[in-house]
Amino acid sequence: MGVVENLKRVRESLPGNITLVAVSKTKPDEMILEAYEAGQLDFGENKVQDLTAKSERLPGDIRWHMIGHLQTNKVKYLSPFVHMIHGVDSLKLLSTINKSAQQHQRCIDCLLQVRIAREETKFGLSAEEASAIVESDAFAEMKNIRIRGLMGMASYTQNTGQIRAEFQRLNLIFDEMKASAFQDADYFDQRSYGMSGDYMLAAGEGSTMVRIGSLIFGLRNY
Repeated sequence: MGVVENLKRVRESLPGNITLVAVSKTKPDEMILEAYEAGQLDFGENKVQDLTAKSERLPGDIRWHMIGHLQTNKVKYLSPFVHMIHGVDSLKLLSTINKSAQQHQRCIDCLLQVRIAREETKFGLSAEEASAIVESDAFAEMKNIRIRGLMGMASYTQNTGQIRAEFQRLNLIFDEMKASAFQDADYFDQRSYGMSGDYMLAAGEGSTMVRIGSLIFGLRNY
């Protein structure tokens, strides 16, 4: 099956309130254009160099999501155009994004990445670290970023019970943060979890945004 058929099948399997980010990393422009022409506007890349190059070559109304680990020295390349930065895992990174967005007279949407997986290799904040960031004086001064919600990645396991529990943990952290730091912020509404292997579980637990690559574009090209 081709990109358009795959995209249609994934879309039909998702509740209408979930944003689908098509993960286009390593994929050629032609495949991205196929998905775009079928109505897909949100695309995710994990490398700054690829993201900036594709944004220059491809249609201007594509909403580009930075889904990989972002280093502070690379923020300046994304800040003129990026739609959302998914993996914010430090106050320093958030501060850098804010300063760079200010220079471009923009407000950049971000997700705080919370570590919910049992695997030690995953990036992300603990619940306590995430709370400390949004309750800090430094954060209160930032006017050019907007925390839209939380992002998390479940353990790579066949144990669906464990995956569900990890998604539920993110929901709990989200609810606590919404009640404390963001109770008057309508924009704090994103619980981003779920990828090609577990997105149906994620949809069942209340995810609002899933990142799907291989089910749309086929296996990765390296």
